[in-house]
Amino acid sequence: MLKRGMPPVHPGEILKEMYLEPINFSITDLAENLGLARRTVSLLVNGHSGISAGMALRLSKAFNTTPELWMNMQRNYDLWFAAKEISLDKIRYIKSGKNLAA
Repeated sequence: MLKRGMPPVHPGEILKEMYLEPINFSITDLAENLGLARRTVSLLVNGHSGISAGMALRLSKAFNTTPELWMNMQRNYDLWFAAKEISLDKIRYIKSGKNLAA
């Protein structure tokens, strides 16, 4: 699990700062290239939506990366925030081999 210090950067911010800004590519340009609505890409870049499997495939093709890169960024981001919000204190370990249906 991720360390609980500073939160990870939203994948949309990484997309913006590491992929779009260096090549002077706008949200509109990316939306057109990906075949998506500008609003869809804007929501992602501005941290208001996450990366779906379909978006990961599109971004990996557009930037010559892997879909796993994008999915892992999103997973790490989601897990960090979930760990801050969910208490696991009352959950007991379930031993394997025990009949749970009984």
